Amino acid sequence: MEIAIIAHDGKKKDLIDFLVKNKAILDSQNINLIATGTTGGKAEEVGFKVRRMLSGPLGGDAQIAGRVGEGKTNMVLFFKDPLSSHPHEADINMLIRVCDVHNVPLATNAATAQLLLNAIAQQS
Repeated sequence: MEIAIIAHDGKKKDLIDFLVKNKAILDSQNINLIATGTTGGKAEEVGFKVRRMLSGPLGGDAQIAGRVGEGKTNMVLFFKDPLSSHPHEADINMLIRVCDVHNVPLATNAATAQLLLNAIAQQS
């Protein structure tokens, strides 16, 4: 299973803390992580193996959306910062739309992401 991880600057720490907290689930389910560039780098710093795409503003969100559309990415964990504006908002909205079109689970905060990972863990 491939899960994409993305986080706006104000939420990167929250996402990394979430990954560390859920390392056992991620490892036990043999999950492959992909990420936008900076988020992927932060995840690698704490020991996760991540396939890194471009940074979000440079097209990484679009790259991940393409993988969702191709059926390669099965879930997206996108910790959005709703209190900040983002110059690449169009790409963000496109990624959300592609997840909706292809019926791919998308979590935009830790509470929803936890529910999705718990569901994966219970399936095995």
